Amino acid sequence: MEPFGGQLVTPLGGVAPMMRHARLLSSRTRRAYAMGMPATTDQRYWTPDDVWALPDDGNRYECIDGALLVTPSPGTPHQRVLGRLYLLVAPYVMAQRLGEALFAPADIRLHVDNLVQPDLFVVPPDDTGAVVPSWREVHTLLLAVEVLSPSTARYDRALKRRYYQRAGVSEYWVVDATSHLVERWRPADERPEIRNETLHWQPIGATEPLVIDLEALFRNAGGT
Repeated sequence: MEPFGGQLVTPLGGVAPMMRHARLLSSRTRRAYAMGMPATTDQRYWTPDDVWALPDDGNRYECIDGALLVTPSPGTPHQRVLGRLYLLVAPYVMAQRLGEALFAPADIRLHVDNLVQPDLFVVPPDDTGAVVPSWREVHTLLLAVEVLSPSTARYDRALKRRYYQRAGVSEYWVVDATSHLVERWRPADERPEIRNETLHWQPIGATEPLVIDLEALFRNAGGT
């Protein structure tokens, strides 16, 4: 995702300016924090209903374990890498009849009190083999992908990674366009598999793997 250091909702629901490297305190304390400003106690435990009630202001809103994450619109390099990856993943998913490849904005609710919007994700078909009709019918993912930047690395690699593992997402990819690598996580992994040349993906049900040339994926993409 693009830098999280955009905005953070305050206890009264307003929006406070933040500097680049924002810190998100644990949901146990439920605090809102902005660099250079005092921390204030926020007793609200953010839920999907709270997020859906927020104004449509162009930001991306997510909540994980009661914490609210707010992300501004992504930049061109981020979208360039994401677009290239989608053009590789989507045809493969369709050809292998694995479901449907989609991208944010979206409202993915894998746990009742959490709402996420992966940059790119693959939704398996329903029991009849059809694509799901709405976000509310999405209860699992074959793949979730986040394209990170230096200021989002901590959250994409920690908070979100733990959430996707806990939710049983088959694979979670952290795409680092600056270092030209992909960190692959599976639910039981304690450490990621680092890929910097090629990435092979063959989920259950696929007859052959998708092979991604990472050098080509990142070539002339620019910084994220």
